[in-house]
Amino acid sequence: MNHSATRSTPARTTDTSTGTTPNRPPRRVAVIGGTRYFGRHLVTLLRAAGTEVTLINRGSAPPPPGVDHVRADRDDEDALTAALGDRGFDAVIDQVLYTPLQAEVARRVFAGRTDRYVMTSTMEVYDPATSPLVRTTPGVAVTEDAVDPTNWPVDLDLPWHDAAALARHFDPATAYAEGKRQAEAVLAAGRPPFGWASVRSAHVLGGGAMDFTGRLAHFTGAIAAARPVAVHERPQPTSFVRHEEIAAALAAVAASPAVGAVNAASAEPLDAVGLCELIAGQLGTTARYRPAEGADHAPFSFDRWYPMDTRRAGSLGLSFSPLGSWLPAAVAEAGATLEATTGKDV
Repeated sequence: MNHSATRSTPARTTDTSTGTTPNRPPRRVAVIGGTRYFGRHLVTLLRAAGTEVTLINRGSAPPPPGVDHVRADRDDEDALTAALGDRGFDAVIDQVLYTPLQAEVARRVFAGRTDRYVMTSTMEVYDPATSPLVRTTPGVAVTEDAVDPTNWPVDLDLPWHDAAALARHFDPATAYAEGKRQAEAVLAAGRPPFGWASVRSAHVLGGGAMDFTGRLAHFTGAIAAARPVAVHERPQPTSFVRHEEIAAALAAVAASPAVGAVNAASAEPLDAVGLCELIAGQLGTTARYRPAEGADHAPFSFDRWYPMDTRRAGSLGLSFSPLGSWLPAAVAEAGATLEATTGKDV
């Protein structure tokens, strides 16, 4: 059964804030997830601003010092409600919201507990290969309106909590993108119980060993070892963001009145070959390539167009460093991490 998001009072993807006046950091913030990569940096940023932080997770990783810790499974509504007790927050930043069912639980559990709910989303919502409803125009950066949560269909009957069963409906890339799109749609539906925003993150790079994805290390290691990198015949550019800056963007959006989706990325797109050439230049070597075949291709090699437009972020006062100002350092960090883990010079 297909449930379309009701829209008696649609959440809007624009607001009246200019971004010219700094927003006061919220006094109390809950972060769901937040123990890995830029999530940990987010918690550090909030703490440095004097914010009281409550970290919510299942206890698989300890919180940073000085942080209130709530152990609960965010999928278990009763357990999450009980674990939160009478806690209330000025804002919630949800780092691990992947499905519409999780968004339904969040709406019910945090209604009356917070006035502000910020979801970490992804540029993958714009991937035209994952939905016939997504349209992109080659050469034109994708704006937030390309995927409007207030009009996106939601299917709560899909087996969102069962990866094996969900695989009968979606391939992994589609499951991820569609889960994020439908989660945004649930937050936006009807009369949301809080002001909500989704920060659609570009591909996050930097941080060396903190980057558990290993994608930049994949490129760096292959080029250092003179292994050919599998790229498409005409690789399309994609968007990137520095790990520290996506954390700062989430904190800033949580402190703002912005509603709806916000793209977060350095303005300059880059394709897989451009990334390889930058890495090779830093290593003093030459990148080698081989044709991509089907699913056999390097991370960040795409045969379709969906780099993000960041003008809305700029209108809200968010700024992201030019790609060339930070990507070389991120490559150096990836190389240093490979040297430390493999013992080989990179």
